[in-house]
Amino acid sequence: MSHSASEAAHRAASDAELIAWVDEQDVLLGSLPRAELRARGLIGRGTFILLFNSRGELCVHRRTLSKAVYPGYWDVAAGGMVAAGEDYAESAARELFEELGVSGVTLRAHRRFFFDQPDNRLWCAVFSAVSDAPLLLQPEEVLEARFIPPQQALAEAAERDYCPDSLQALRHYLASTTS
Repeated sequence: MSHSASEAAHRAASDAELIAWVDEQDVLLGSLPRAELRARGLIGRGTFILLFNSRGELCVHRRTLSKAVYPGYWDVAAGGMVAAGEDYAESAARELFEELGVSGVTLRAHRRFFFDQPDNRLWCAVFSAVSDAPLLLQPEEVLEARFIPPQQALAEAAERDYCPDSLQALRHYLASTTS
């Protein structure tokens, strides 16, 4: 299967996944296929894992062009939608391993916030982790990754496409750790 074909198959499977469906207060209402949640403008749960190395640099990665939301954008967090039957922490650990190949690390929970854009309505849980393990990128989701200072990511976001939801997660994290 060619790279684009495997990305397309991954995207189709991803669209069909059952996702935790919640209301504006993050109360669980049930689960729905990801594509239906998006199409109906309903709210899902998402996780954002800020992965740092021991030097305090943040892992930023570029999303593949087959992603339904923010294709080809730079992303300051690993993460994704919380599946039916999962809690935020379980989802965060799964996503960090699937996307970047990092496991067995302590995930610190930070704040939650509601992200509300027409095509992307999410209750977001922010986590952070520290690891110097080599990254193992998921080819269907991640094109490339690098470690840079968090402030550099915020500066770059003014000039190139960065995911607005994960940028907000990073800003919440920085505000809560520096205050």
